[in-house]
Amino acid sequence: MKIDVTPMLDGFVADGAVTVVVEPSTYRGQSLARCAEGALAAALAQVLPGAPLHALGAAIERHVRGAGFSVIRTLTGHGVGRTIHEAPEVPNYDPGGPSPWLTEGLVLAVEPLVAERSGQVKVARDRWTIATCDGGWTAHWEHTIVVTAHGAMILTGATARSGTLH
Repeated sequence: MKIDVTPMLDGFVADGAVTVVVEPSTYRGQSLARCAEGALAAALAQVLPGAPLHALGAAIERHVRGAGFSVIRTLTGHGVGRTIHEAPEVPNYDPGGPSPWLTEGLVLAVEPLVAERSGQVKVARDRWTIATCDGGWTAHWEHTIVVTAHGAMILTGATARSGTLH
């Protein structure tokens, strides 16, 4: 089960998601959820001012492929601030070409979306529900972070604390 929330405080937005494994589950389902969480950690380890934004996506895809799963390429992370989806787009893979650079103070929602099989998705008629084309399971982990001189400061999550770097 995915829990995805978008809190607002004083006119600013954050975005966070977790995948919770509901029993009974399979080893593959548990592995998929752990993979998405690990992919997020791999991406956040790349965060420093001056680093290429695409390094986050490269780390995500490397982690996901190494676990035998696929990245959903059509869904991405994004900048956040006064609205939920702002520039820049944060792909979950390295799209190649020139990359924007991370700058201190930049606020991003980094959100690996991982598929059990192909990673191809379709949008339902309600224009909200998204499912894989092949019926495979998915997992999603997301944190809103601030780029600091010391790395990623996580603004969402149970362990987030004001002024604490994770």
